[in-house]
Amino acid sequence: MVRAALAIFLSWVMSNAAFATCRDDSVYLRGDWGQARFSIEITDTFASQQLGLMNRQSMPLSSGMLFVYESPRPLSFWMRNTLIPLDMLFIDSKGIVTHIHHMAKPLDETPIVGGLGIAVLEINGGLAKSMGISVGTELRHQSFEKGDPSWSC
Repeated sequence: MVRAALAIFLSWVMSNAAFATCRDDSVYLRGDWGQARFSIEITDTFASQQLGLMNRQSMPLSSGMLFVYESPRPLSFWMRNTLIPLDMLFIDSKGIVTHIHHMAKPLDETPIVGGLGIAVLEINGGLAKSMGISVGTELRHQSFEKGDPSWSC
């Protein structure tokens, strides 16, 4: 049942990702594994980044949260008050995934270090592996347009 739902979800996002234009509330991913689109919330202020996905009981399968920073910096996260397992995709200024932390444990305060980057996409835990998302995956979003994006809007 779960595999069937994931297959339907993947076919929908892959068919829509290739033709869409950039939007504030969506991020597009592509790689050797295929393409996908996630509806996202953007966190680009200190206050919103401190709150993140804390205290949420669930998140829709096709959703995520994109943490965006003004310039590259060492990125480190934790799961304080975060109730759902997450995959964290650490992204450089070109919009390329440089590191993935799979299945971050709810409520764990151990630092999750992702190296130098400009953004982090948090999605439901286990989704990156089940979809085949890997290091080198390209992201398309307006946040990466100020640099030299690998996949331009």
